[in-house]
Amino acid sequence: MRILRAIEYRRMPWKNGGGETVEIAVSPDRATLADFDWRVSMATVAADGAFSSFPGIDRTLSVLEGHGLTLVIEGRPPKLLTVADPPLSFPADVPTSSRLADGPVTDLNVMTRRHALKHRVRKLHVEGSLPISTNAREILLFCHKGSVALRTEGVSATLHALDTAILQQPIALTLSADIASEVFLIEMMSG
Repeated sequence: MRILRAIEYRRMPWKNGGGETVEIAVSPDRATLADFDWRVSMATVAADGAFSSFPGIDRTLSVLEGHGLTLVIEGRPPKLLTVADPPLSFPADVPTSSRLADGPVTDLNVMTRRHALKHRVRKLHVEGSLPISTNAREILLFCHKGSVALRTEGVSATLHALDTAILQQPIALTLSADIASEVFLIEMMSG
């Protein structure tokens, strides 16, 4: 288990120069935008505009803060995505733009290289104990709100808001929280 604290995340410009991304984690370590297998990041979207294109990449977007944004993904009807909605998956190489509903939005972005990996993102409400089982080769737990304790195979750790844990091939995992907390479970599977 590897714990990443929010203060350690790397800040970098968007590929299209339109804003800034907070890179939470990337694989392999220190990979660039051109050669990552997977990448998890947060971004603040402060203006309407086009998304960067990433050939051969699949992406999932979740709204963390703000009033939402309407995604216009080529070949699909426009979709308003808010904090209440489940994560939305779409190809990162299809022309996509967004319109803010009412002010800036902070999003969570998960991307995987299509020929190598698949991913799934789930938003989990944790209050009390929540067992999780997965057959993913790697998982990331991103604590969005609150504080969550995690325990797996004799190892435990606590994640506070915006911290992340990376686990390799976990068999079983238990999350627990004394107060209502929100975690995003990101599963990486072979393609």
